[in-house]
Formats: sequence, C-alpha cells, structure tokens
Amino acid sequence: MITQAMGLGLVISFFFTEVVGLSAGGLIVPGYLAIYWDSPLRILATLVVALVSYLIMRLISNFTILYSRRRFLATILVGFLVGWLLDMALLRSPAGFQDVRAIGFIIPGLIANDMIKQGVANTVLSVAVVTVVVRLIILGIN
Repeated sequence: MITQAMGLGLVISFFFTEVVGLSAGGLIVPGYLAIYWDSPLRILATLVVALVSYLIMRLISNFTILYSRRRFLATILVGFLVGWLLDMALLRSPAGFQDVRAIGFIIPGLIANDMIKQGVANTVLSVAVVTVVVRLIILGIN
C-alpha cells in the first residue's frame, strides 16, 4: 500500500498541478497523507505544524529578504523545528497524546512552502482534494 500511495500521489499531484495550477504541498505530500488516513490526529497535527511554520516564515520575512532556494530551505528548517518541538512537548504528555505528531519532518515544511506561494486556503484545499483522490483509488485497488 505504501508504494501504491507514493506512486499515485506523485502522478495525481503532478496532473492536479498541471490542470488546476495549484500545488498540493509538493509531489510527495498527498501520498504520505493518504498512508496516514487512519490517523486523523496526525494529519491535523501536520497541517497545524505547517500553518505555524507558515506564520513564522511570514514573521521572518518582515526582517529578512528570503526568496527561491533560501526561502525553501528556511521553510523546511522551520517546519522541521516546529515539528520537533511538538514531538518534544508531547513526549512528556499522557499516553493518549502520543499520536498527536506531525507526519515526518519534511512534510509540514513542504506544505508551508506552498502556503507561502499560493495561500493557506488554496494549499489546504489542494492537499485535501489530492489526498482524498489518492486514498479512494488505493481503497479501490485493495
């Protein structure tokens, strides 16, 4: 299922971007989110980490000039740090909160980068649409 989700995510993300003109958080994001479909708290945590990363990057951009690869790297690093801080904060929490973690360390940064480029609403909607399509196809295959 993992290989199918990643492959479908790549292909469907690419075609969605070509047809609609909006990116779904990068090519790999919908595949990962489709894999974790059964863990909605992890998907929500990933989107929250991405949103916090986006807001931090907006704040940073008031003081520095970031563009192109530097902005991309900074966004990935901020997403990594916010996700890591969430993991550290929840490490000492009750057992029920252990599942409230971001998916990976790069995924939130990729989503945040697209939020910077095309807006929060467009990105979240694109991610949701492509992820649902990938998941439905996987369910149909299996």
